[in-house]
Amino acid sequence: MAMKKILFCATVDFHFEKFHLPVMKWFKEQGWLVHVAAHGSLNLPYTDKKFNLSIQRSPISMHNVQAYRELKALMEENQYQIIDCHTPMGGVLARLAAKSQKTKVIYTAHGFHFYKGAPLLNWLLYYPIEKVLAKNTDSLITINDEDYQAANANHFKAAAIHHVHGVGVDTTRFQPVSEPLKQEIRSKLGYKENDFLLFYAAEFNKNKNQRLLIEIMADLAEELPQVKLLLAGAGPLIEECRQLSKDKKVGGKIEFLGYQKDILPYLNCSDLAVASSLREGLPVNILEAMACGLPVLANKNRGHLDLIKNNSTGWMIETQQTADYVSKIRMLVSSPALRKRMGENGRKVVLDKFSITRVLAEKTGICKEYMNELEEEKWEIH
Repeated sequence: MAMKKILFCATVDFHFEKFHLPVMKWFKEQGWLVHVAAHGSLNLPYTDKKFNLSIQRSPISMHNVQAYRELKALMEENQYQIIDCHTPMGGVLARLAAKSQKTKVIYTAHGFHFYKGAPLLNWLLYYPIEKVLAKNTDSLITINDEDYQAANANHFKAAAIHHVHGVGVDTTRFQPVSEPLKQEIRSKLGYKENDFLLFYAAEFNKNKNQRLLIEIMADLAEELPQVKLLLAGAGPLIEECRQLSKDKKVGGKIEFLGYQKDILPYLNCSDLAVASSLREGLPVNILEAMACGLPVLANKNRGHLDLIKNNSTGWMIETQQTADYVSKIRMLVSSPALRKRMGENGRKVVLDKFSITRVLAEKTGICKEYMNELEEEKWEIH
């Protein structure tokens, strides 16, 4: 009997390495063949076949025409029972290519590009695309409450609309450490016992908005000289941010860590997680920080709204005024008890809703429905 096959599709293969290996592993355990189509040459685990697509992030790239043809040929050749697609271009091309296929199509929106407060251009471009392609979608998965409400309120015609709580966090790996271990990690990384460490892991781009954090550090420098900012990540704006830190005379207070494959040691030695991003779907970096017992100070946006409760797990700042950040950091520096309480509350939120165990159960529950339908169809044919 032929084994059932699922195709995972996204713009880049790194997306699966970072976010979806638990689901891929689960399909292998169910006896399915797992294929992955994305741009890149990573050797992914739990993968029977890997296809390097011509797909590009830009919606106007002509390479995406070729990627569409490649996907259509893959689907016709392999006759997948389920297609699980992610990222804007991965979701668009996979759903278009699957239109004539007899397959179940699952699309996860990792944050609609149209949202409350988004530029008009985003609504003009992305909203109609998602609205039309929802008709080609058996399960539209949203990862935050605002997107779930928007998909329903705007009557997206997907066969089903679900809310899954992100991609999940391994709470056995990301967890608080004792004070002695925290100080041991600090010493190994070159930080002092009395340093107050802020941590942010994100690509250096306009949306992640690290410039705001550098401005905050400039305002803090004289009053709270023990505060240091650790910025993990790479990206197009990193040199601009380095220069800004020099111009603001806080270069010695900010460490540019570059891309870090493992941020856990930095989370375990930090005191506060910060997030300056303008837009988020459901940020994994903040979930991991909360799982490690850190309070969070972040810009108000839809992804942060699902995670941060003011005065409980941290604070969301509704404006980008640095004074609002400074006052909250001042409060947290002076109160270890407040930091501890907020950190404990944050970890409880992650354990209750966002752990990998919880999220995997939500996602596989959706997949099981389609597996059962496929079994029923098989018996009907026979």
